Amino acid sequence: MKPGILPPGIFGNNRTMVTPHYAVMPPEGILESRLPGFAKTKVHFQTSPQMGARFAQALLAMEPGGGTTQPREDGLEHFFYVLDGQVEIGVPEETRSLSAGGYAFVPAGSAYTVLADTAARVIWIKRRFEPAPGLGTPGHLFGSRQESPRVIKHTDGRAWQYLLGEARMEMDMEINILSFAPGTYFPFVETHIMEHGLFMLNGQGLYLLGRDWHECWKDDFIWMGPYVPQQFYATGWGETSYLLYKDVNRDVKL
Repeated sequence: MKPGILPPGIFGNNRTMVTPHYAVMPPEGILESRLPGFAKTKVHFQTSPQMGARFAQALLAMEPGGGTTQPREDGLEHFFYVLDGQVEIGVPEETRSLSAGGYAFVPAGSAYTVLADTAARVIWIKRRFEPAPGLGTPGHLFGSRQESPRVIKHTDGRAWQYLLGEARMEMDMEINILSFAPGTYFPFVETHIMEHGLFMLNGQGLYLLGRDWHECWKDDFIWMGPYVPQQFYATGWGETSYLLYKDVNRDVKL
C-alpha cells in the first residue's frame, strides 16, 4: 500500500450487521482465536451462544501438520466440511483423508481428531445433541459434496444436496448445500422456526433478512435466528452456492 493511501473501510464502511435476530459477517472482520488442544490452527468463530445462537460455528485455518494434538471428546456432536486442502478426520471406528468438499459427522459421545496434511480451511459446526424418545444416537458419517445427489425442488434453478440425509428422525440437525443458477430466488419469503448458519461457498447474491437486503459474497457467514423473514436472490454471473446448517426434527420446548 502506498503511503498516504487509506484502505477501503478506514472510516468504518463495511457490510457487517449484527442484530439480536440475525448477523451478516464478512470474513475480514472475524478475528482469529487459538484453542488449547489445537496446534498450528487459527480459529475464526462465526457464531456462538454469545451471539444468541444455539450452536457454534467456526472456520479452522490450519497449517500443514496442524490440528488436534490428541483425540477430543466433549459430549457434543460435530460436523466438519473441508473448504480447501487435505485433512484427515478420525473417529474411534474410522479415519478418512478428505479434500475440498469432503465432510464428516461426529456423533455426541465420540472422540475425534482433525489433522491437516496440507494448509487447509475447514468449517466446524458443533452443538449439544437432543435425543428423541425411542431413537438412538446417530452413527458417524463421512461423505463428499461431489458424491451427494443434486435435487431440484420448489424452484427451477435451485438445487439441494442433503449431506446428512433428509428427514432422518434420529438427527437433530441437517447440513445442506443449496446451489442457485444466476437470477434464481426463493419462491416466497420464508419465516420459520429453524435456526440457520450459512457459509457462502461461491458466487454472490442478495439476502433479505427482516426488512433489509444484504449483499453477500464468497466466504461470508450469515446467522439467522428462528422466525427471521428471509429470502435469497442470486446475482452473480455464475452459480452461487452455500453451506446451510439448520436444527430439525425436535419439538418446541415449553
